[in-house]
Amino acid sequence: MSANGCDQDGRYQHDPHELRDHHGHSDADVDWVAMADLLEVQGETNSSYVRQALAELDHRSPRRILDIGSGPGVAACQLASTFPGADVIAVDGAPELLIRAEERAKRLGVRLGTRTAEFPDGVADVGSADVVWSAQVVHHVGDQQAALHQLAELLTPGGVLAIAEGGLPSRYLPRDLGFGRPGLQERLDAAMADRFSQMRDELPGSVAVAEDWPGMLRAAGLTEVRSRTFLVDHPAPLDDGPRRLVRLVLERYREAVGELLDAEDLTTLDRLLDPLDAAGVDRRQDVFLLAAKTVHYGRRAGR
Repeated sequence: MSANGCDQDGRYQHDPHELRDHHGHSDADVDWVAMADLLEVQGETNSSYVRQALAELDHRSPRRILDIGSGPGVAACQLASTFPGADVIAVDGAPELLIRAEERAKRLGVRLGTRTAEFPDGVADVGSADVVWSAQVVHHVGDQQAALHQLAELLTPGGVLAIAEGGLPSRYLPRDLGFGRPGLQERLDAAMADRFSQMRDELPGSVAVAEDWPGMLRAAGLTEVRSRTFLVDHPAPLDDGPRRLVRLVLERYREAVGELLDAEDLTTLDRLLDPLDAAGVDRRQDVFLLAAKTVHYGRRAGR
């Protein structure tokens, strides 16, 4: 499986808003390179939570940092900016995405290295690090607990692992759009939760596990485990970047779960996606983006 990222509660441990999850087939069916633009917009729109999460890292002076599943390098560049004295390495299974990461780093004037490696099988050779960051990646591995063990093994003694998983589904539509049946977003979320479960079932070596992320970090041998949830808040009316992300998310909904919607909801969704409709997401002034992202931290013993 390609370790692509961009950089989430008990009902289902993911955020349907994350574009990585918007498909109805096995993970091998996803062309992450084709999704590079989407991943980059998503990472930029969600960058505020990454800044908050990095401020919570309990490591004063990391010398080497790995972003496992870096994708186009949005979070990796934030890591490089936050820790300019560290060697930050963006690790991903798609070389084309790492080229984007390198271009981004050059554009932003930060120092960033890259390494092509599949997750989880290829990361054992990327070397150890004082900080390992991984966002919305572990849930794409059949055996999530084994994947966490592999990430923990990358840490130097006293090193910190930070993974973004769980949280709350994002919100961007009012309950009543003024047309169609109220509550469209909740029904879309339910359909995507089913698709996510299907994706998990179809992963090679899929293992059912209670997705207690702090408990899983402890089971991976980490100590000082804690979780923090960070708000991503883009109020209405949206700027161009977040508004574009909302459109891209709804387009992915249409692709992934359109056949699961009733006729009325499908008509409503198509109207939202009509660029010429004043009530569509490109024009309406009440579209917003509100998300809660959870990051789980754990330390390898030996500090």
